[in-house]
Amino acid sequence: MNESTSNQLNECDLDYSSEMHQFDEISCVVDKRFVLKVGMIFETLEETAKFYKHYSKLASFSTKIRNTTRDGDKIKNQLIVCTREGRWKSKISPTLKTNPSAGLNCPARIYVHMKDVGLWTISKVVLNHSHPCCPEQAEMLKQHMDLSMFVRRTIETHEEAGIRPSKTYQSFVAAAGSHRELGFIEKDVRNYITREVRNFSEEDDAKEFGKYLLRMIEKNQNFFFELNLEGDHCIKHAFWADARSRAAFEYFRDVVSFDTTYNTNRYNLVLGSFVGVNYHG
Repeated sequence: MNESTSNQLNECDLDYSSEMHQFDEISCVVDKRFVLKVGMIFETLEETAKFYKHYSKLASFSTKIRNTTRDGDKIKNQLIVCTREGRWKSKISPTLKTNPSAGLNCPARIYVHMKDVGLWTISKVVLNHSHPCCPEQAEMLKQHMDLSMFVRRTIETHEEAGIRPSKTYQSFVAAAGSHRELGFIEKDVRNYITREVRNFSEEDDAKEFGKYLLRMIEKNQNFFFELNLEGDHCIKHAFWADARSRAAFEYFRDVVSFDTTYNTNRYNLVLGSFVGVNYHG
């Protein structure tokens, strides 16, 4: 969440005219246990934000930090608002808008401040919105997209087995009954594979491959290899030749063909196959 700091909150951030409050109640029915109220007390600011974030997911909107007041290094109070509270006028034609979080001057917000040492209280709550809150789109809000530990382990297992990301996502959809029941989309699955699974696997595999090449040299000093790693310890390119191949080349001096058309491995690395033809055909 974006955070802006200031010595004091602007008056316009706290006080709204009665006209600005003339909005329909949020369309989603939320259990009263999860609805924030003035006077609620939390042990930490993070706990307060987490509670409001959970409520916003149930009510189908997302939040951001609007202002933070500090006394030195210590936070004294904070204003958390709906992400659509912006007061700017979009330059994009309404017919061309694709961002569902565009500002709509939404007043929904909470104001939390430190009551005592270690305790935080909510002193202002606005629940109404200036826009519809659609349960069907809640999982599409970036803030609420989440991959559980079970989902992550399943993705890793499927990736190791060579199952395509689209198939992996469809398996989650089938298990949940609908994509609307999931808290993530197919792009999140692909991003997790790229960011976490493949990066980790490539680095781990590169280390093991390097160890294998060193073991081959220990067995035979005529074994040769070149291994080039990138900055993140992933394989950039590799070449190796065993003792028998080197001896055959020294003896026959054959022409070698080089073919790099094969490029279907999981890391998208080019595989160069050196094929020699000796005097016997």
